[in-house]
Amino acid sequence: MSKTIVITGGAGFIGSHVVRLFVTRYPDYSIVNLDALTYAGNLANLADIENSANYHFEKVNILDTDALKALFAKYQPDGVIHLAAESHVDRSIMSPLDFVYTNIIGTVNLLNTARDAWKGKEEGKRFYHISTDEVYGALGDTGFFTETTRYDPHSPYSASKASSDHFVRAYGDTYGLPVVISNCSNNYGPNHFPEKLIPLFIHNIIERKPLPVYGDGHYTRDWLYVIDHAAAIDLIFHKGVAHSTYNIGGFNEWKNIDLVKLLCQLMDVKLGRPAGDSEQLITYVKDRPGHDRRYAIDASKINEELGWKPSVTFEQGLELTIDWYLANTEWLKQVTSGEYQHYYEQQYTKREQ
Repeated sequence: MSKTIVITGGAGFIGSHVVRLFVTRYPDYSIVNLDALTYAGNLANLADIENSANYHFEKVNILDTDALKALFAKYQPDGVIHLAAESHVDRSIMSPLDFVYTNIIGTVNLLNTARDAWKGKEEGKRFYHISTDEVYGALGDTGFFTETTRYDPHSPYSASKASSDHFVRAYGDTYGLPVVISNCSNNYGPNHFPEKLIPLFIHNIIERKPLPVYGDGHYTRDWLYVIDHAAAIDLIFHKGVAHSTYNIGGFNEWKNIDLVKLLCQLMDVKLGRPAGDSEQLITYVKDRPGHDRRYAIDASKINEELGWKPSVTFEQGLELTIDWYLANTEWLKQVTSGEYQHYYEQQYTKREQ
């Protein structure tokens, strides 16, 4: 059955992979990419599918309630997959209000718009909110986050996402909005804006710049290849139980310093440099305030209920990621210089004239 789905943040890292998957896998669906094109939104990420008949782009900020109402009136969507968010912890420490506005108020604006548009006809509709494992806080040396783990956010970013999760559940309980939530571990892969660890360090190794490792480097994260996350989102959107939460993880814990050393080893081989060359770039820097020591996801629920599991090992995914960045040095050059922000004007302004 044909559906119209609005994907917010569809020009971002995870969002662009979700948009591509839905556009190509469901040609009878109408996919609307809603993105404000802030610093991390890059339409060049979707250049390969931007001319597809079932793909539409709308430059809209989720803080603009009138624009959201107009978009819902225009497309009358059956579903929302909500990825638009400020997501970098360091930026949240420097500017927490940006995270309050986008992640909390923006989410509530979307909820209100969907509630008004779907009132009395909720059957067949779905509001899918994508969140993070950081809402759960930190773990000790053992244990895993489950869907019932108590929320304990430690950064302005994770606090804003925790708040948005609560609002989504509240709208499901109070207004009967057909909601579902997923909380995912750290993603990596192609098109990742180079402020996060893996793309930043790939770029720095190429440029022979320092690799800044926080604290003692023993902070532990669960890593998931972004294409596997997109596949999980597809399953949850179509088959997940309404008013449920699903944790998505890679069953793949790495200490930061071990990850960085593996990345250095792989990059030395790919770049034809002597073994150990890139490791010399590692520099320990002052720790981030409120830094969570360890995250680990128990993803058994989505595995058992929906049959999802990662398709690649971390080593395989990391090699695929490195290969993509080395094959797309122009993309990397554009996003690090800011030139990518001209893509919208170049590609879309001329279409509107």
